Amino acid sequence: MLKEIYIQNLAVIREAVIPLNGNLNIFTGETGAGKSILINGINAVLGHRCTKDIVRTGCDKAVITALFTDISEETAVRLDELGVSHENNELTVTREISADGGSVSRVNHRTASASLLREIGSMLINIHGQHDNQVLLDSEKHLHILDDFGGDNTLLYAYRETFRELQQTARKLGDLKRQEQSRIERSRYLNQIISDIGELELEENEDEVLEQEYEIARNSEKTIVALKSAVQSITGEDGANDIIISAEHDISGFTDSIPILNELYERLSAAEIELADIASELEALSEKIELDGQRLGYLGERLGNINKLKRKYAQDCSGLVKMYDDACSELMQLDSSLGEIEKLSIRKDELLRIVTDQARQLYDYREETAKKFADCVTSELEFLNMAGVVIKVRHEKGKLTANGMDSVEFLISANKGEEPKPISKIASGGELSRIMLALKSVIADKDSIPTMIFDEIDTGVSGKAAQKIGIKLREIGRVRQVICVTHLSQIAVMADNHLMIEKKITGDRTETNVTQLDLDGRISEIARIMGGENPSQLMLDNARAEIEKAANLQ
Repeated sequence: MLKEIYIQNLAVIREAVIPLNGNLNIFTGETGAGKSILINGINAVLGHRCTKDIVRTGCDKAVITALFTDISEETAVRLDELGVSHENNELTVTREISADGGSVSRVNHRTASASLLREIGSMLINIHGQHDNQVLLDSEKHLHILDDFGGDNTLLYAYRETFRELQQTARKLGDLKRQEQSRIERSRYLNQIISDIGELELEENEDEVLEQEYEIARNSEKTIVALKSAVQSITGEDGANDIIISAEHDISGFTDSIPILNELYERLSAAEIELADIASELEALSEKIELDGQRLGYLGERLGNINKLKRKYAQDCSGLVKMYDDACSELMQLDSSLGEIEKLSIRKDELLRIVTDQARQLYDYREETAKKFADCVTSELEFLNMAGVVIKVRHEKGKLTANGMDSVEFLISANKGEEPKPISKIASGGELSRIMLALKSVIADKDSIPTMIFDEIDTGVSGKAAQKIGIKLREIGRVRQVICVTHLSQIAVMADNHLMIEKKITGDRTETNVTQLDLDGRISEIARIMGGENPSQLMLDNARAEIEKAANLQ
């Protein structure tokens, strides 16, 4: 529970230490005394957004510290998960708001993030203000309220787990199906590659080898003619050999008398032999070259097909071979995705059957819960001076969502014999406050949050209805801590711990003080609420009587 709040330099509150007990704590005070500041301070220490305007004028910062004691086992487990210590089941949470707009949060005097404060706060305090009545006007929130009342979320959690798996499976299946068309187009393209390239049975660099052979084959006839012509030029009449022989004959008679001519003669003889050898090799080579027109045609056709594919796919021969191998591999993967689609489709159908069955079980459970809920809330409303008002739950089946197949809306009949209608259409502000209090009351022993704060739950009510609200708040205060800000005496007299918020002018500054009232202080404050400032003795006696009467109420 929230044991104590320390506030420093928060708006008009210079400094205040506010002690609280574990039952019904009531705050009263004149309008404008600063009751809303208290709620703002609690919101700030719970990590909610606040502005620098909340800092007292002329001060560097505002400080709000909350001391929580008797931490529940459930909360302790979560704190352990968050790495937050809770020695002696106590927790200290502090929020400092600087005048320059910055803020610092601490848990047990160690710096913490605002998000951590919010998470801790959500486990420890539930604040109900006038705006929370809007929950009753939003039918989408009614299912959550009904589940809170039921208290057993076993079926819901099991359903949600299956539903999440169904969503994930359906999403993955949808993605694969959306890819199916592109898969088909891709498969068609890959098959074309495999057909085009596979038909040729290409080898790496085959085009280079074929081009060399083709060039030789294409020029074979010209080569043979050239070789025979060269042979004729050497060995034919008046050919190179005849010319050399004639030159030998011309100088042979002078080789003995002129030594150098002998050397030249020998060189001519060697040239004659070399030319004869060259002519012989040329003759042999010309006889080896074949004129194979069929081979030439084959080479030309294959090179043409290869070059066509090279242009089509903008690849060389090695690139075409790689494209073929890659296409075969990718096609195998694409084909395997068909099996995945079939497997996911089967799993989706299976999950749909399971989740539908779970949704029906959840619907049946909620149907029973709705009847109990309507009876309990109607009974509470009757106690809260709304006799004749009947709450009904319109519970219908709809499409599957994360919360089941249930469509839930609370209906009320304000007068006997009238057809129940949506709360948003017929409930007044005062009725909304009492309906919300009735809801809080019926789930009080099911909710794990130890502290409930009501900010002006009495809006729009008075007289006997206000008294009933006070009794109900005290009743809730028997099972959990309740903090309530009120301006009605009927509620204030029910307090187990009564605190007065009072605005005073000290010097040239306005200050708000929070005082824990003893019996005499309570009598004076109740009399003020009932009759205004400077209450008469009769009013004081009436206030005392009301306090005693409230204490004796069961």
